[in-house]
Amino acid sequence: MTTQPPHSQKDPDDHDGITFEVVETEQHGNQKKISRGVYPIPNLITSASMLSAFFSIVASSEGRFDKACLAIFLSAILDGMDGRAARLLNAQSPFGEQLDSLADCIAFGLAPAILVYHFALHEFGRFGLACAFVFSVCAAFRLARFNVQIGTVDKKYFIGLASPLAAILVTSSVMVARDHATALTPQTLATICAVWTVTCGLLMVSNVKYYSFKEFDRQKIPFVGLIIGVLIMGIVLYDIPVGVLAIGVIYALSGFWTTFMARREKA
Repeated sequence: MTTQPPHSQKDPDDHDGITFEVVETEQHGNQKKISRGVYPIPNLITSASMLSAFFSIVASSEGRFDKACLAIFLSAILDGMDGRAARLLNAQSPFGEQLDSLADCIAFGLAPAILVYHFALHEFGRFGLACAFVFSVCAAFRLARFNVQIGTVDKKYFIGLASPLAAILVTSSVMVARDHATALTPQTLATICAVWTVTCGLLMVSNVKYYSFKEFDRQKIPFVGLIIGVLIMGIVLYDIPVGVLAIGVIYALSGFWTTFMARREKA
């Protein structure tokens, strides 16, 4: 009678090479549980965000910048939906977190960089390519740093400009340039875009603190605050690209004030 060697025995956690399966460890209190499969709704929303980013990249390469910009905005909306859907359905998982991070890298790092390169930075050749790459790699650094700092930093603040907002700043600036910067020469426009793109990229990897608004929807505000919000919406609707860019710039600058006040409190 022969016995099988230990390595040939069937392990319930083995991965067969011809099947498609996800096996991950989920934390439930103090216990760890091995689970198979994925949650469909939040991961499909994340996949839709990635699809929008892919379409944006293709549209940018074909010179269809308006559609490329709208696709990035759609990615940002879907990115906000997948996390909320996961929390609402209690469908959070390590697989979903990693997929969301990879999708964000494409949607808010690669897609805006390719958009601004084809729109203006190609005028500078390799230098323009380098500026676009700086933004893309800073988005990847920002997401990687965010992943390793989960649970160690105050959830009330983001450390560095969030990659979706940085992408919106670049994207809205392209839309504004298409509508209002027609008198600029291609070289001047490329210079402005290069400085702006690199600045947004560096803000992502900075240590500037930004209010995360994660607790904002759970707090009450004075009624006048709601009126101000409606007025801001009306101003934005008058010229959506300019309004979005203006709000984004104000938020980007607010981080310096937030950082200054935080250091002042510690002093």
